[in-house]
Amino acid sequence: MRIWLFIAALCGAVGVLLGAFAAHGLSGRLDGRLLGVFDTGARYQMYHATAMGLAALAMQGQARTRARLAAMAFLAGIILFSGSLYLLALTGALKLALLTPLGGAAFLAGWGLLAAAALKLPSSD
Repeated sequence: MRIWLFIAALCGAVGVLLGAFAAHGLSGRLDGRLLGVFDTGARYQMYHATAMGLAALAMQGQARTRARLAAMAFLAGIILFSGSLYLLALTGALKLALLTPLGGAAFLAGWGLLAAAALKLPSSD
């Protein structure tokens, strides 16, 4: 649980740095469309770093395995989805866009696994 919470926090910090880099370092260097692509990568990285943190906190009892798989899926999604958008924006290599849907699928799998993990957590009712 600790390592995944740590990874989530690092992904969040890097997301903030990349968002700031886009706003301050890339503004004026990239056209508006590519800047938007980069910003989308940073935004989704932040969403899913938070989701990874939630998955880390859910890694207990019977929910542990599903929550761990959710965290792995979120990390894979950040790498594939956000990473491909960053590289696409910076290099213009359209072939990288082929990785983006795989990252999106990993995000969806992560959310499904997190939902399944939630059902395994003890009820507080």
